[in-house]
Amino acid sequence: MEFDLAQTDALLSTTRAVRKRLDFEREVPDDVLLECLQLAVQAPTGSNRQGWRWMVVRDAEKKEALAELYREAGGAYLAEAAKTVEAGSQTDRVMDSANFLAQKLGEVPVMVIPLIIGRVDDDTTNTSAGLFGSIIPAIWSFQLALRSRGLGSTYTTLHLMKEQEAAELLGIPPHMTQAALLPVAYTKGTDFKPATRDPVHHITYLDTYKNPIKPE
Repeated sequence: MEFDLAQTDALLSTTRAVRKRLDFEREVPDDVLLECLQLAVQAPTGSNRQGWRWMVVRDAEKKEALAELYREAGGAYLAEAAKTVEAGSQTDRVMDSANFLAQKLGEVPVMVIPLIIGRVDDDTTNTSAGLFGSIIPAIWSFQLALRSRGLGSTYTTLHLMKEQEAAELLGIPPHMTQAALLPVAYTKGTDFKPATRDPVHHITYLDTYKNPIKPE
């Protein structure tokens, strides 16, 4: 199988955390969500346990209740973080869009909460790295699949400070861990661009942390 590298690289480099460009008015069909989730569960998982589960939330009252938990958990953090960034910087724009999403979160067409069987504090769970490492690859695959179909999302975790309250709201059993909350919607336009990043050789090391790798 040969891949179109230009298309593949474009997908990988332009799948952004989408907030302000989410289309809050357009419905997201179940079949599109399920198609993306079917691709997501092709991701690797620890010991091939496939312990992922997916909570899809469409009910307006439950979405708003989750949004309120999100704001309760993260409101102070977002407000303080916004004060510490340089005006007009990329981080400033990110914080502005994060605050926008916090206010609009309950209006998204659908929320998806990725779940994984097990708890970090459970004796039967290996380590937090192993537990989350069995769901995060699937989350990213889901986000890539959304992007390729004209939808966007953003990986949020602020509501996890209120995980128990969210679990009670949604009837999630106590042996399950919530890994994130993803607002999902079609995007207003699809012309996303790669983000500004430092050259990777500035942050890559060869054999020892004191030896930055040098590009040829």
